[in-house]
Amino acid sequence: DKEVRAIFLRLFAQLFQGYRSCLQLIRIHAEPVIHFHKAAFLGQRGLIENDFLTKVLNGMAFAGFVSERGPPFRTCDLFDELVAFEVERIKAEEGNPPKMIKHVRELAEQLFKNENPNPHMAFQKVPRPTEGSHLRVHVLPFPRINEGRVHQLLQEGLARSQGAPPATRGDKKCVVPAGPPVGMFI
Repeated sequence: DKEVRAIFLRLFAQLFQGYRSCLQLIRIHAEPVIHFHKAAFLGQRGLIENDFLTKVLNGMAFAGFVSERGPPFRTCDLFDELVAFEVERIKAEEGNPPKMIKHVRELAEQLFKNENPNPHMAFQKVPRPTEGSHLRVHVLPFPRINEGRVHQLLQEGLARSQGAPPATRGDKKCVVPAGPPVGMFI
């Protein structure tokens, strides 16, 4: 799963290399609006006639991508690092499949670590029921729930959570690296 995601991450990083240099911040509204200059992006990369990339850039998914990833000050992630710093590596690996596979595996490992920051947590597996277990008659009915006890536990949990500090990830915002200019990817 992670390797397939890493391949797509790498593909989109290659497709959108230099996109940040074609972002324009328009400040005529109360809140600034980020606009992507499609013609400049396609023209500088020599892909004006490319129907696929033109359709990708005109799609709603790309508009969401620009609005989410356009702000210059936000939390950076693996995609930002690929677009900004791994340009030369990706170019060098184009003709060398073993190196490309190695890079994909490294990316997959990073994706796995991002989703599972604590590798020591054990996940308990629920055993499958044995064959014929549904035919047994000694299964006890589910006990009745004590509404008073449930309400008491909820109130105790609420009281504890109000005094506890909010549980948030430690994502630090930073200036997103622009990476190389678009003209470099012709």
